[in-house]
Amino acid sequence: MKFRVERDVLSEAVTWVARGLPTRPPVPVLAGVLIEADAAGSVTLSAFDYEVSAKITVAADVSQPGTSLVMGKLLADICRSLPPHAVDVATEGAKISVVAGTSRFSLLQMPSEEYPSLPVSPTASGSIAGDLFTQAVAQVSVAADRSDTLPILTAVRVEVDGDTMVLLATDRYRLAMRELTWQPAQAVGNAVLLVPARTLADTAKSLGAVGAVEIAIGDAAGGSGLVGFEAGQRRTTTRLLDGEYPKVSSIFPASVDTQAVLETTALVEAVRRVSLVAERNTPIRLRFSENQVVIDAGTGEDAQASEAVDCAMEGPEIDIAFNPHYLLDGLGVVGTPYSRLQFTQSSRPAVLSGQTAQDGEPVPEYRYVLMPVRFAS
Repeated sequence: MKFRVERDVLSEAVTWVARGLPTRPPVPVLAGVLIEADAAGSVTLSAFDYEVSAKITVAADVSQPGTSLVMGKLLADICRSLPPHAVDVATEGAKISVVAGTSRFSLLQMPSEEYPSLPVSPTASGSIAGDLFTQAVAQVSVAADRSDTLPILTAVRVEVDGDTMVLLATDRYRLAMRELTWQPAQAVGNAVLLVPARTLADTAKSLGAVGAVEIAIGDAAGGSGLVGFEAGQRRTTTRLLDGEYPKVSSIFPASVDTQAVLETTALVEAVRRVSLVAERNTPIRLRFSENQVVIDAGTGEDAQASEAVDCAMEGPEIDIAFNPHYLLDGLGVVGTPYSRLQFTQSSRPAVLSGQTAQDGEPVPEYRYVLMPVRFAS
């Protein structure tokens, strides 16, 4: 195998493919990146850990086609450090050389014949704008469980019904739901997928910047246990989680007694400042009255902080407390200049949604439900 490729092209491709390589692979070859040079003038790099696969194809000047398997993270580190020259890559016996200008590296090849076959690239079921997909996934994945106590809650539930897609995630303390429209390429009907949240978030962030994202679901993905994503020359697949996602629609309050509209940035900054004195797992308190909210934290002999933020309020006064990190997570992804908080009682879930103007209507596509925390009187 022998080829020449632009340094930035190679570095970006290797970094993208190697980003998900396991730290402790179940078998040594899974720590490698598979390099396949094609006589037609392209090089394909692949990675796979039995759960997630990644593949990218780049243009190259191939003088000798072939295949090689090398340590992925080491290759990525090397490519990022190379000088700004075209890179010559070639196999030399049991090693592979990487040369750029006067920099030369020689890496030991791994046994490519032991590398597992990647899942077959699925046929796209439809597509969605990359920026929309990235935003929606970020808004929802923030609420997925980060522990393995209940593995099913580490997933984002993706429900597809025609051209409507609903993303939902919860860790039992908050719930995020985003509804969006996509462009199905075929009659996909109704499908429910449980996609690992971390994988989905990473995929959306890396593919969304490339352009429109093609999504393969259900039977089009070669079976209900796999979902595929593709943008440009980047393709990735991931295995879905098995199980029944809990029915959480009842968490959304049926009625609203009090609602307040606040400038998102002002609220975020105030919560961050006040929460500096909140010890781990200690809530912050929000008292809504007379068109302002007073945010405070700390009691007794502990450090204390308090700050007031203006708001447009309707309904009776309410005194409620939240985990500050969970509140900031929701505010950080709401994506609008103003945020609307809706309440029933201080012991019942509150709903956060976005709003483009202070006197406008809430943006209905996104809702973030936050469970309140009990506080000492």
